[in-house]
Amino acid sequence: MSDPIAESDTVDATTALVERLIAAGRSVAVAESLTGGAVLAELVRVPGASAVVRGGVVAYDTALKQSLLGVDAALLAAHGPVHPAVAAAMAEGVRAVAVVGGHPADLGVATTGVAGPDAQGEAPVGLVYVAVADAERTLVREHRFSGDRAAVRRQALEAALALLAEAVAG
Repeated sequence: MSDPIAESDTVDATTALVERLIAAGRSVAVAESLTGGAVLAELVRVPGASAVVRGGVVAYDTALKQSLLGVDAALLAAHGPVHPAVAAAMAEGVRAVAVVGGHPADLGVATTGVAGPDAQGEAPVGLVYVAVADAERTLVREHRFSGDRAAVRRQALEAALALLAEAVAG
């Protein structure tokens, strides 16, 4: 069962995040794997998000991480899709493909990990990487979440939004 207090906190935090993006005039694009579009859906739930949200790519299949987001095939072959460098490349890649008026998105956000119920190769259930990239730097965070598939996905969503908020704050 969902936690209405936690969901309310996420709603308030997302609204504040979108308002900060609007005030700063910074655009964002999202690349998602295990969250399957939930990060983008949470951002666009906020009225006025169209001023800053460019769009997103759900690259659930590993091959799409390469073909749509430009993640290096050798990196994917060597480490698989659940790796900090893959998260970084996804965030950087979605910035590059979300071009409007000749300009990439200011920020790229990415999620990759294992929601379960089974491990993926050597990556255990609950291992998640989130990344945020801008023109100057790429931040990546590793998380080890617990709970069922829905709980891991929800925590990954919250972690991605928190890292985006951190990047926007400075």
